[in-house]
Formats: sequence, structure tokens, C-alpha cells
Amino acid sequence: MSTSITIRAARKGDMPVLGTFGTQLTALHHQWDPERFIATRADTKASYARWLQSQLEASDVVVLAAEQAEAIVGYAYASLEGYDYMALRGPAGVIHDLFVDPEHRNQGVGRMLVDAVIAELQRRGADLLVLSTAHRNEAAQRLFLTAGFRPTMVEMALGGNV
Repeated sequence: MSTSITIRAARKGDMPVLGTFGTQLTALHHQWDPERFIATRADTKASYARWLQSQLEASDVVVLAAEQAEAIVGYAYASLEGYDYMALRGPAGVIHDLFVDPEHRNQGVGRMLVDAVIAELQRRGADLLVLSTAHRNEAAQRLFLTAGFRPTMVEMALGGNV
């Protein structure tokens, strides 16, 4: 890496880039399994950016941005959640999104984001941290395993977005 990466709290001004990343994340999942994951639409970028911006002030949400040379190169979105009887778990920090711009992958950005979101969720009192990855997202699964996560559930689908 030619310049260092900074992980910081996301800001309102980051939302256009994070909306783009959210759109790319949605498109990638849809490509992997179009019956399970929703397709992007013309308004996905704006809708995702608007929704994520609405989360910035929530006390139970963590939105981090990875910045390099004043450009956003990745983000993480997580939340603190209470008991979830559908998931059969107690209170937990839940990592929902972790995305690194394809041009900045394999440079340690993802690991920095994972470490930072783990630290922030634990700082806020989360003892249990959970996340889900797409079945075909082997790179993310390797990253999370190296960060100490272990497999616990397998989602299965029948039918879907047809």
C-alpha cells in the first residue's frame, strides 16, 4: 500500500460512496444466487445511502469507513441487538455488512475493518459477535475465520426471487 489506511466513524459526506458500495454488495450477492438475493434497481445507490445515513446517529449502530488518501475504500455496518428468539441467541453485536472496494482488496483493509468493528462492538458491551456470509463468499469466510469467528449456522433456501 502506498498510503496508510485510516478506519473511522462514517460521516454524512461518505454516503454517496457507501451507497455505491452497498449497490456493489447487493449486485455481487444477486450474481451468486439470484433466487435468494435481491437485484439492484435504479434507486439502490440512493436508497442504500439514505438508509445508512439514517443509521449514523443510532446509539446501537456502528458504521465505519476505511479511508486511504482521502478516498473511502471500504466500510462496515454493525448493530447491537437484544435477544433474538428466531435466531436462538442472546444479546449480540451483529456485523451486517463489510465491503472493500475491489481495487483495494488483498491489502489488509478488510481485516482492519473487521478488527475495528469487533473492538467497537466489544467496547459497547457485546460479548457475542455474529455475522452471516453468502455461501459462495469464500474470501469473506476465510477473513472471518482468521479473525476468530467460527461457523454456527447454515441458511438454506427454497424458491425465491423469480
